[in-house]
Amino acid sequence: MTKICLALTACVFLLMGEALASGPPAQEALALQVAATERAFANTMAQRDFEKFVSFLAEETIFYSGDTPLRGRQTVAEAWKPYYEQADAPFSWDPENVQVLDSGTLALSSGPVYDTQGKRVATFNSVWRLEPGGQWKIVFDKGCGACNCATP
Repeated sequence: MTKICLALTACVFLLMGEALASGPPAQEALALQVAATERAFANTMAQRDFEKFVSFLAEETIFYSGDTPLRGRQTVAEAWKPYYEQADAPFSWDPENVQVLDSGTLALSSGPVYDTQGKRVATFNSVWRLEPGGQWKIVFDKGCGACNCATP
């Protein structure tokens, strides 16, 4: 009987330890990771770091420019380079909402885009993919006009 009690006690402590070590739910941790990645991506604009901007683009990324999709890292980089050539950033953005698939491989990030005066002028929507090396890369980006959407 004592051996059974000791084995059960050991199992309980093992399970408790695993639960405590796992920290916040995986989706929550991944969402925080994607939000941090989106902020780092946005920071490339503030810091005027075009090469860093390009490093966040997946090879097969698609950015919408109006109704025209820009396909591929090189095409997107060429289209966005003028935004980085000015002394001051022409706009900024920050994620408000991030959702990650249960598989942990794709995420949606969205939030406001601000002009140089801090006025909300648009909303961005970005889809991020977790790459084999563990880095999140942007695969889709499409903005829309400013809206008065309620934050979930």
